[in-house]
Amino acid sequence: MTHTHYSHMLAPLDLGFTVLKNRVLMGSMHTGLEETKDWPRVARFYADRAAGGAALIVTGGMAPNKEGGVFPGAAGLFSDQDIANHRVVTDAVHESGGKIAMQILHAGRYAYSPDCVAPSPIKSPISPFPPKELDEAGIEKQIADIATAALRAREAGYDGVEIMGSEGYFLNQFLVGHTNKRTDRWGGSFENRMRLPVEVVRRCRAAVGDDFIIIYRLSMIDLVPGGATHEEVVTLAKAIEAAGATILNTGIGWHEARIPTIATSVPRKAFAWVTKQLMGKVGIPVITSNRINMPDVAEEVLADGCADMVSMARPFLADAEFVAKAEAGRADEIAPCIACNQACLDHTFSGKLTSCLVNPRACHEVELDYGRAETTKRIAIVGAGAAGMAAGMTAAERGHSVVMFDKADRIGGQLNMARQIPGKEEFHGLVDWFETMVERHGIDLRLSVEASEADLEGFDEVIVATGVTPRDPGIPGQDGPNVLSYVDVLAGKASVGKRVAIIGAGGIGFDVAEYLVHDGESPTEDLDLWRKEWGVANPAKHRGGLAPEGPQPEPAARQVTLLQRKAEKPGKRLGKTTGWIHRAALKMKNVKMVAGASYEKIDGRGLHITIDGAPHLIECDTVVLCAGQVVNRTLADALIAKGLTPHVIGGADVAAELDAKRAIDQGTRLAASL
Repeated sequence: MTHTHYSHMLAPLDLGFTVLKNRVLMGSMHTGLEETKDWPRVARFYADRAAGGAALIVTGGMAPNKEGGVFPGAAGLFSDQDIANHRVVTDAVHESGGKIAMQILHAGRYAYSPDCVAPSPIKSPISPFPPKELDEAGIEKQIADIATAALRAREAGYDGVEIMGSEGYFLNQFLVGHTNKRTDRWGGSFENRMRLPVEVVRRCRAAVGDDFIIIYRLSMIDLVPGGATHEEVVTLAKAIEAAGATILNTGIGWHEARIPTIATSVPRKAFAWVTKQLMGKVGIPVITSNRINMPDVAEEVLADGCADMVSMARPFLADAEFVAKAEAGRADEIAPCIACNQACLDHTFSGKLTSCLVNPRACHEVELDYGRAETTKRIAIVGAGAAGMAAGMTAAERGHSVVMFDKADRIGGQLNMARQIPGKEEFHGLVDWFETMVERHGIDLRLSVEASEADLEGFDEVIVATGVTPRDPGIPGQDGPNVLSYVDVLAGKASVGKRVAIIGAGGIGFDVAEYLVHDGESPTEDLDLWRKEWGVANPAKHRGGLAPEGPQPEPAARQVTLLQRKAEKPGKRLGKTTGWIHRAALKMKNVKMVAGASYEKIDGRGLHITIDGAPHLIECDTVVLCAGQVVNRTLADALIAKGLTPHVIGGADVAAELDAKRAIDQGTRLAASL
């Protein structure tokens, strides 16, 4: 595949005073790196992405002042020392052939601090702190601080700034009636409500001069009640252009919106049509974003005239060399972002440093080095699931000779179950990528082989990644014909009745429920179906892009009851930023959730349980067992009994909820140390 295949994506973009080498922006992400104050480490993260071909990188959000920080202690450019620290980063990016812009992020009422400020004193549903209403002097202070931040960014060697005007942050809060109740010149009519963002851009341009990139991140579809109309978006875009912006970037949905915008169940390029509506209405380049994760998706969006440039954020966590690989005709070697949120957004919202499920080196470039091993070894790996694959690929990359065994007839392990779930189609690409990399790295793959102790003789290192087996819940009657294991259900080997009880409401129980309530095309593969399911309308017709009739999902294919022993809310332990999506999706399909159940027996009528001492019968045709997993350590224990010391990783080490993030991280780190 030659790189002419991506002629739109790889075409330069002339901004007049400077040229971007291609049409790929690495979008802003809050990684927590800047807060570590380890500047060489921050520099390495961004420089690797510049070397990997991103034309322009946008940093995580930097606070313009104390009250605007996303949380107390959020990074910003407040002193000469801060400017010197950021120079380390900008110099490294320039040396690697890239350009970098600093995002100025004023959180407004989203700031996790009692000092937060906003147009009106209305508390956000996602923050405990009610904001203080700004007076005229307070508004002037915010404008001046943002303009000062832009000037300091220039002094720190940045090529530009991105002014965060979307996602429901400060500037966005002025634009929309339900957060701006003011009656002075900053509120009321749309002309008044948009005064602040326009003035901010004007003052930033005056501060930095003409030859400096100013990106304005505009909310193209708010997805909240009372959000902007398309007409207002166009009016604002034109005013922002006139005020001196160089580029318009796309923001999708406020953080408080109850519609998923970047999770894996969102279709690829799900919002490119929104940006396309602005094309031709302004004279400056327009960037589109959200769920664009592969070069062919980016190329299609650009060729279709949806935008002048694409923004990809998390794909650069998954693979720093995204653009370089596409350009070299090696697109199949790009580690795919599966939009799982598990190591990026979930970490951010838990106060942990960001990384990436498919690439544990993301944000750990300095400590986790895959340099060539001093002595090359023969390494046997048993199990070609997530943990085994990660270990094998990293070991082979370091020059070791790797033989991999798996008793199944294909690689992927538990990932092959995950990819059967509607909304988890991205896992197909992850397994395909593993297959490509096994071949590229020359790993000796032996499928349909249950490795014995004899097979493992003569190796320098043995890694056991044999995964998990389903836990036996020991319920009387579970051997009946109406009882199935989740393994058989997801392998498509069993027919499931119309009324189903699922025992176990962890990640797998939720996945099995999703699988059983869907029939036909997955909404993730059909944008119209997905928009209908979540109630996403055209903002040209409906304010904020919300359908007046609300979400209209397809009727459930089965009547499902999801049960758990724990008395807590089902789904409580799912991903921090995605759990609500899974709970909402099942609720829309009328899945009944039962907590605090004791399982008494299963018979021809269904599942007998007690709750708070009272007996209940869940009448159903099929009972599916998803009662957790136990480690599969048979081989490891046999090797240890012979006096050997195998490395045990992944599910075989800890059988917690099929945790691909932990498995891949553990496999990678082990192989990096051998």
